[in-house]
Amino acid sequence: MPIVTAQVTTDPGIHRAEPVIAGTSTPVRAIVELWVQGMPAEEIPVHLAHLELAQVFEALRYYLTNRAEIDKFIDANRIPDDLHGKRLDPETGDVK
Repeated sequence: MPIVTAQVTTDPGIHRAEPVIAGTSTPVRAIVELWVQGMPAEEIPVHLAHLELAQVFEALRYYLTNRAEIDKFIDANRIPDDLHGKRLDPETGDVK
């Protein structure tokens, strides 16, 4: 069964139950990663124009309340250092 807060939801059918902003497919982790890199919360909707500032603050509130959960998603989606700057050839599956 989906879990919903005012702005954050989890659903097995959306990003394998990764917490997302309700009504979007934007993961909480995407907002958190921008914020952790130093982007002010007020600037995030400029880069993710489909979000309102209240949704950004709700995502950050969710993160600060559920840090270990979101950190696991951040780690799982991290690009390994040895793959930075490389591209996947979809025809061959080779990384170049």
